[in-house]
Amino acid sequence: MSAVFITGTGTGVGKTFVTAALIRCLRELRQPVTALKPLVSGFDPAAPWGSDPAVLLEALGRDVNPVELQHISPWCFRAPVSPDMAARAEERVIDFAEVVDFCGTAIAQNTGTLLIEGIGGVMVPLDKQHTVLDVMVALQLPVILVAGSYVGTLSHTLCAQDAILRHALDLRAIVVSETKDAGVSPEASLASLANFTHSALFGLCRQVPGAQNDAVFRQLAQLIA
Repeated sequence: MSAVFITGTGTGVGKTFVTAALIRCLRELRQPVTALKPLVSGFDPAAPWGSDPAVLLEALGRDVNPVELQHISPWCFRAPVSPDMAARAEERVIDFAEVVDFCGTAIAQNTGTLLIEGIGGVMVPLDKQHTVLDVMVALQLPVILVAGSYVGTLSHTLCAQDAILRHALDLRAIVVSETKDAGVSPEASLASLANFTHSALFGLCRQVPGAQNDAVFRQLAQLIA
């Protein structure tokens, strides 16, 4: 059994793209795999297709229906904002202990590879006291950090790395996922990041994915095995 937490430097950088591709890679390798995205914002239950949990379910070969959605994403909110703000807009409160227990139970019951995708960036608030980082610290799983290739990503990535390492978490890999029309290649970002990290570094092309991406996901699969 193995489990890994997939987080990001912010929203929209490619966490779900990486998680879904890893699922497909592991399935092609005939390795058992499942995934969770416990918290989701910007979710319309009347039109779930295309949402992050729906993308993960499709990669897993499972139906996109209310039961399956609830199984992998129990905390879904409509507003496309941070989880604490989205919950407040619905007069709800995210119970941090319940989120950790949900993930912990899945880890204990898992018999293959479990991918847990976070929401937003490392320091996104969940309530008045806790962030995504607190969930990561409670679970003590290896971490994959996903970043974009936009201008500014170096500072965002290194700040996220600092937060992760200061809490003695195992930052297994940093994945730079190409940002559309960013003007900076993933390779250029990787070259700069290599001066400031000891974690494995990978670059992904999201615009024209191909064999290079496939090789990256096979290496990531080996890292978390």
